Amino acid sequence: MFESAEIGRTIDKARFDAAVPELREALLEAQYELQQQARFPVLILLCGVEGAGKGETVKLLNEWMDPRLIQVSTFDQPSDEELARPPAWRYWRQLPPKGRMGVFFGNWYSQMLQGRVHGDFKNAVLDQALDAASALERMLCDEGALIFKFWFHLSKSQMKARLKSLQDDPLHSWRISPLDWQQSKTYDKYVRVGERVLRRSSRDYAPWYVVEGVDEYYRSLTVGRILLEGLQAALNAKNRPLPQPHAAPLTSSLDNLGLLDSLDMSQALDKDDYNEQLITEQARLSGLLRDKRMRKHALVAVFEGNDAAGKGGAIRRVTAALDPRLYRIVQVAAPTDEERAQPYLWRFWRQIPARGKFTMFDRSWYGRVLVERVEGFCSPADWLRAYGEINDFEEQLTDAGVVLVKFWLAIDQDTQLQRFNEREQTPFKRFKITEDDWRNREKWPQYRDAVGDMVDRTSTELAPWTLVEANDKRFARVKVLRTINAALEAAFERD
Repeated sequence: MFESAEIGRTIDKARFDAAVPELREALLEAQYELQQQARFPVLILLCGVEGAGKGETVKLLNEWMDPRLIQVSTFDQPSDEELARPPAWRYWRQLPPKGRMGVFFGNWYSQMLQGRVHGDFKNAVLDQALDAASALERMLCDEGALIFKFWFHLSKSQMKARLKSLQDDPLHSWRISPLDWQQSKTYDKYVRVGERVLRRSSRDYAPWYVVEGVDEYYRSLTVGRILLEGLQAALNAKNRPLPQPHAAPLTSSLDNLGLLDSLDMSQALDKDDYNEQLITEQARLSGLLRDKRMRKHALVAVFEGNDAAGKGGAIRRVTAALDPRLYRIVQVAAPTDEERAQPYLWRFWRQIPARGKFTMFDRSWYGRVLVERVEGFCSPADWLRAYGEINDFEEQLTDAGVVLVKFWLAIDQDTQLQRFNEREQTPFKRFKITEDDWRNREKWPQYRDAVGDMVDRTSTELAPWTLVEANDKRFARVKVLRTINAALEAAFERD
């Protein structure tokens, strides 16, 4: 794959100087059009042989274009804050918003390349990491991102010549880094692993471009022209056709009974039993969160359910016996302008807790396959694709030690109507009832179908759904606490 780089293509300075003004003007125009349209972000991933010109090229692009609209991120060894969370967290929080460009040095490919070259894992693990990277890039592109992946290359002889030249020059010897010397010793293996990475992760939606780095003029024009061509094509494709799958339920039942219809909604606790069991489970949770084994884990609880099903009350009972410093409650509403400028899962990734901490989501990422699906806030292609994206997201969380529990609090239509009426008649509860609640109630069958599909497609061994019979609030609250405690204990036993 890298053989053509041995040719050492060059461009003389006169041709370079003649070509730059027109290229620079076109890049600036495309960059400002990108900002004005604000339809998609641009992500540039840089990898390759040390000394092949990655930094110099980005520096030149910042000179040619408006650096205020380019966000450059470097990912070296992860910080303590990053180590306490899933590996992808550090990348998600640095993604550029729509209308902006982001440059990633030391990106997910750099990490897996170094790990394989130094023997931290075998090819099977590398291939799994490449599959995960391709899934992430596919998701970002489906959300509209434009991705460029550049491999800057030098042959072995070119790299050695560069190091010798710098070493013999007292004014520039400081430019040789320990990584340069290290890579000179592992060059053959690094290139061999690099070929495997490029071969297995170059896709039509996120291709790799190999750039010969020996000549600064050639590599600069090459990168600039590739960026310009890709930007112009994406900016002109304003009406890119998207597949429109049929929006009917994905699951069906011959007797017209859904998953929620099979729940025993008569389950209840009397007041004495409730008080005794509630205190027991709260004390149990408090002890588990203080357990030293919690240092290896984070806890995430997702609360979804019918309107007026008692999510808020259940959350309050969970937190009642806990130190407020150990938990956060994230209430999910309509996305802000900042959140709409990012991929759908971005606003949830940034809320993932560190190890030893507990985060509760009052509504969650499942909004895409529930309210957004039913209300038509996204296309069928978006919510159908979301099932796989959510499963991948949750697998990354659990692989990183996150204990993930997901609750659907279910009530029947009569109970919901009774609670709606009570809220309207009680002054301090009126804020809980809105016109949207009544309107959503009219779409009960559509939400029932959406919930059935959601549970069927996202209840996995790693992150199963717990359906909570919530006609009786006391029963629901105790079941929620007991489920969280059981999940934590099971995680501790696996350690």
